[in-house]
Amino acid sequence: MGKGLSTRSPRGMVAGGGLRHAGWAASVAIVVFLFLLPLLPSVTNSTLFTLTLMLTTVGVAVNWNLTGGFTGYVDFGHAVWFGIGAYTTAILVSLQSNGPQIGWSPIPAIGLGALVAGLLAAVIGRATMRLKGPYFSIAMLGTFVAMREIVRVSGVTGGGVGLTLPPYLNRPLFYYIQLVLVVALVAFTWWLRRTRFGAALVAIREDEIGAEMRGIDTTHFKVSVFSFAGFSTGLFGGLWAYQNTFVDPDIAFVEVRTVDAVMSTMLGGLGTVAGPVVGAVVLYWLREVLWANLLDYHLLTQGALLIVIVLFIPRGLVGLVDRRGTSVTALWGHWLGRRADRQKREDET
Repeated sequence: MGKGLSTRSPRGMVAGGGLRHAGWAASVAIVVFLFLLPLLPSVTNSTLFTLTLMLTTVGVAVNWNLTGGFTGYVDFGHAVWFGIGAYTTAILVSLQSNGPQIGWSPIPAIGLGALVAGLLAAVIGRATMRLKGPYFSIAMLGTFVAMREIVRVSGVTGGGVGLTLPPYLNRPLFYYIQLVLVVALVAFTWWLRRTRFGAALVAIREDEIGAEMRGIDTTHFKVSVFSFAGFSTGLFGGLWAYQNTFVDPDIAFVEVRTVDAVMSTMLGGLGTVAGPVVGAVVLYWLREVLWANLLDYHLLTQGALLIVIVLFIPRGLVGLVDRRGTSVTALWGHWLGRRADRQKREDET
């Protein structure tokens, strides 16, 4: 009877526990180092700004993973929430009336930008998340393009000219704010993965119809996590806008931001907690190298990297250890296979 309780050997259990402890120790050490980094005399504002941009990439990827990795809904328009948060913040901060500036202070402006992004995500998500597989992905891509064009022709957004924000050069402050937000977001993802809510999201990813038959309100769970991801991504967008001091449609609503989130999550491990963090950091610094040495071919090289990931490490770097991850190709194959089976049954009847 005792033999049937577990198929894992004591040595495997010890090795697995040691690996987890080593991972926790490394994570704590990295976070402590990042918190102490601005105190080093050799660290300049330029270095902090670069690290802040890296943290933004990490934050967007972790948020994308909440939808794409946990529920299996691959969002090709995720950067729309970043742009909405950025533009809402920019509009509020740069408000003027008859010459004198009456703009909002940054904290409430950034907070309202995140709230607007989250509310729009709830409204749009309730409509688009009725679609499955690539149909949802294309719908969200269309949402992204439509929102960018609305911003481009609107007067309040400055149109194609964009908006200029008052300069604010306290780089250490923004670095610490974004570091705290990223750590909190990763901790939230880790906690969510171990709750019933997180289990329901994974159940939706694996078999949404089966989850509905087991009494899970799939629409509620999907829209809730989609709205939170929109809110959190809008928060990073607002912080980015205030640091950048300028926004226009071509830099706030840029497709490569979604591509980076997808690639980061796939590279690190789709559906895992640490995957988007690892993938975003690796991709960010890899891109810095590509820009410096392969300026004319960096997009070609990045595309080749994506093909390599899909073919040889579809579960990502962290997914090699954490087998709870999945892959984008597996998700799309799952949805298309189910659609083909349903069509076949309808033809037979």
